[in-house]
Amino acid sequence: MTAFLIVLDSVGIGAAPDADHYGDQGSNTLAHLASARGGLRLPILTQLGLGCIPPLLPGGLPIAGVPPVDTPLASFGALQEMSEGKDTTTGHWEMAGLELRPGFQLFPSVAPSFPAELTDAFSARTGRAILGNRAAGGLAIIKELGPEQMKTGAWIVYTSGDSVFQIAAHEEIIPLEELYRACEIARELCTPYRIGRVIARPYLGQPGDFKRTENRRDFSYPLPEPTLLDRLTANQIDVSTVGKLDDIFAHRGIRHTHHVENNADAQSILLDLARQRRTGLIFANLIDFDMLYGHRRDSEGYGRALENTDAFLAELLPLLAPEDILIITADHGNDPTFTGTDHTREFVPLLAFRPSHPGRNVGIRRGFYDIAQTLAVYFKIAPMPRGRSFLDQ
Repeated sequence: MTAFLIVLDSVGIGAAPDADHYGDQGSNTLAHLASARGGLRLPILTQLGLGCIPPLLPGGLPIAGVPPVDTPLASFGALQEMSEGKDTTTGHWEMAGLELRPGFQLFPSVAPSFPAELTDAFSARTGRAILGNRAAGGLAIIKELGPEQMKTGAWIVYTSGDSVFQIAAHEEIIPLEELYRACEIARELCTPYRIGRVIARPYLGQPGDFKRTENRRDFSYPLPEPTLLDRLTANQIDVSTVGKLDDIFAHRGIRHTHHVENNADAQSILLDLARQRRTGLIFANLIDFDMLYGHRRDSEGYGRALENTDAFLAELLPLLAPEDILIITADHGNDPTFTGTDHTREFVPLLAFRPSHPGRNVGIRRGFYDIAQTLAVYFKIAPMPRGRSFLDQ
């Protein structure tokens, strides 16, 4: 038995009921990007039932080019996040069975974002000064402060709308291993402040032509309790991750790790694992939607990435055995037509495909952790503490 859980990073499907608490009322990643580019061509996701989800939602908007179908191949619904927050860690942890209340701590957008006690301790322990200490887009702050970093060797430290302590460093000025060690120090210092992630953001190039590399690493806040991954591993069921999920789950409960930082590599690995008939849970994050297009407010690129993923799904579906399950969802929204450059608090789509079972309407689910409960039932392990299974609905 194999369960594929594929997270389309940031592919939200409409503002959540509490979106106004986050300043995100009116956001709708899928509907708005589809409208902005004159429609999407997603034949496989259409057949699975993606277009059947908006009519379930309050004020749901149709996805241009992705109409409802009469007999969807997958069970379809939407997930509402119960945890506080709209970030990667919170979303993935909830779909693995957790609920974060209170959420991770956020920081002011203007300098100084982080308190002096934290930044002074970080500088003292790493032996380097810091630049920045404010909220910024990663490419923008590297463009602005990269030349000064090359002269001084200081860290570029910044945050965003998420609970993150990000450290950018030119790989030819500060070696990668030193950057990673600095992130480990920062992780230790940031934990009492409930900061969700410390992120290494290495880059290369010269002033006017800086480019981030794929040597990014995420250092996660300690998990507060066992997740679905821990419980599956304890029951001798293999857990394989693809993408950045090893970092997000602090390398816990994972037997096989395939760490990649782009959609193409992740999709290639998923196809290889399907052809090998790898059993257990195969949990993947497809990062490009968020990292390359959502934060950069690029509807055209976002749409192309979705269409490429649809083509990938056309290859994956025939490789599934009759009793396998494929769950497709997202961890939050990131509406490329919305204001700012941060994530958006949205419902996320839910598609659950089992080749030997007809698709059903599973409705709006309160809690991403319904996925964890469903997979606990699928793998016949003890129930998770939260959530309702939709496996036999």
